[in-house]
Amino acid sequence: MILLELTAEQCDAVEAPFDECFAIVGAPGTGKSTALAERAARLRRTECTVESLMLHAPGGIEKCAVGLLADAGKAPTLVDDVEAELLFADACMPLFALEWEEFIEGQLDPEVAALNWPQRFLQSAFRLIRRLCDGGVEPTLFLSCALTGATEFYAQPPNFADPRLIAETKTNHQNSLAATAQELSRQRRREIDLSKILAKLYERYLDVTRSSARMTGRDAVIAATELLREDSAFAQSQRRRYPFAFIDDAQELTAAELRFLTGLYGERLRGVTLCGDPSSAISETRLTTPEAVFALAHSKTELHGTHRTPKVEKTRFPTAREEAEAIAQRVASWLERGSPPERVAVLFRSVRAVETYERALLERNIPAVVAGDVNVFADRRALDALALLWNVDDPFRHDWLLRTLSGRALALSDASVAFLCGDPPDPQRQLFAFDEEPPPTARAGRWNPKRDLRLGWNVVRGELDDALPPAAATRLQRFRRLREGWLSIADPASFGTFARTVWREGLAREGDIGSAAARAQQILLRRLLDRLDGFLRRNEGADLSDVLRYAEQRIESELETCEVDDSCGGCVQLLSIEAARGREFDRVAIANVRAGAFPRYYSPEAFLFSKRYGMIPKDNAGDARASRTAKFTYYTFRYKTRQHYFERERRALEYGLRRARADVLVTASGRPSRSGETPEFLDMLG
Repeated sequence: MILLELTAEQCDAVEAPFDECFAIVGAPGTGKSTALAERAARLRRTECTVESLMLHAPGGIEKCAVGLLADAGKAPTLVDDVEAELLFADACMPLFALEWEEFIEGQLDPEVAALNWPQRFLQSAFRLIRRLCDGGVEPTLFLSCALTGATEFYAQPPNFADPRLIAETKTNHQNSLAATAQELSRQRRREIDLSKILAKLYERYLDVTRSSARMTGRDAVIAATELLREDSAFAQSQRRRYPFAFIDDAQELTAAELRFLTGLYGERLRGVTLCGDPSSAISETRLTTPEAVFALAHSKTELHGTHRTPKVEKTRFPTAREEAEAIAQRVASWLERGSPPERVAVLFRSVRAVETYERALLERNIPAVVAGDVNVFADRRALDALALLWNVDDPFRHDWLLRTLSGRALALSDASVAFLCGDPPDPQRQLFAFDEEPPPTARAGRWNPKRDLRLGWNVVRGELDDALPPAAATRLQRFRRLREGWLSIADPASFGTFARTVWREGLAREGDIGSAAARAQQILLRRLLDRLDGFLRRNEGADLSDVLRYAEQRIESELETCEVDDSCGGCVQLLSIEAARGREFDRVAIANVRAGAFPRYYSPEAFLFSKRYGMIPKDNAGDARASRTAKFTYYTFRYKTRQHYFERERRALEYGLRRARADVLVTASGRPSRSGETPEFLDMLG
């Protein structure tokens, strides 16, 4: 939104020359984005023949990189981080099966940090590779830094008897500092093996993404940067096409994104306008410092006056339910005072578990929608919807069938469900599988394979209907008729029609028609259907079974997100701090501000990486007395990783406070933590 009257500082920013790298810096609410938008509008008015490039974080540079690759005839198939993690998991399979030649020939020892827990190793390794990609660290550079760092660290180890180091190390980890020369040598060998394993996995992941052209936005940025550096003529043509760039939230730029910008606009970033606030950097994956980003600017304007001076109120409640009800009551009062729902937000550090707060709003008939790091597939309403699709495709997936039978639509009692799991009147029939019947789903090794068939057969055939209570039998018979109708329209070519029909006929509505709860359910189902439809568009020939396996893979993922979209219009928004980035509201509630939630507990990865120290494994794998490596204990002390982590969490809270123009309510529940390990931000607010 461009203000009718700009301040003198904003006018200076708008009028600054375009041919050099220019920065607009200021605290939240000082009008940086307004000045940036007006600066771009001025360029379009004065240089109407120029096609400038407007890049707004997050994701703006990634979209630009994808377009650039498409212009070069190398358009990628974009995937999100969840699908990329699945690609990485495929690359890890030979590792987990110990099929590498290096293992067979004894060149590598598989007993390295976290490899005993494959899922944990996979997640930590993938997150590390994401950070390396964002930091512009290629596999060869990574391995070189890892080997050099290991050599230098273990050749001259630090003083592990330093009193300050011992004092700042938790008691149960102090034994990691009592490492002999022999123990350090053993840890070094494990670390080098881990580095080689990760480097090989990194290379394999890049090979898979390049050969399949399936890549994330960050992978596209790297590929586009390589293209710009290799083909100077193409880089010049793109520079002539997009001679100017306007970067909002520039404090969150990664090293890879900076390399892309320098590849397109030169080392001095001529024609680029950077806009942001160095003190508002909250990203966890960025390996650059905001100060280094804005130091690239040839000149800058710093804005001071702010139009956001909210009144801050804080309070703590005995339970989370009471906290949620108090927030809902306050939101209702804000709406009664004239604030539009879309101008009110409830912010969290993470929105992965905010059902209590959402329910409290919906119970007051306040329209609400969740966005941010929420997993759409794991929502209970999405699980109910997926269960119905599973019931059509495979009635012998009893985990999904039980969800439907005990859900609100059928509402069978535990006794009825238990009865359906028993033998039918004619158990002999289950010894045979007829051609017209679905195949058995018995798993090898089960003592009684008929167990895998009983519930599905009894529901599909109805052989126990007469013995069920009349109401239960009636509901089950209706479900059976509906399922037969759904089977007749189950066609991937018209999946949207099929899914909507199943959900319309088989799901219980949340709330009354037109209520906030019903609207929230519709928004959730629309988001789910968009994702399932997207999978079918990207995978020609996929059938219903493929769609459901895809959904099942994503249910447990920690990388799922849901961005703010058109469905948020007219709704109070429950957002993570990252999802609220760059947005403004009239009134904001910041909820669950307690130790472990906001800030989250400090739980470092299974292994860290530093260009100076190389790999820093946390777990002391192999025959060791201490659970942690000496290097990890020293590194976290030397670089104050815990303190930096909580400082970033504190910045995230400050950023949330500045999203409001008028009022902010900060809440928490339960007793304050007294351990001292994790700070209580609510008590620290003035």
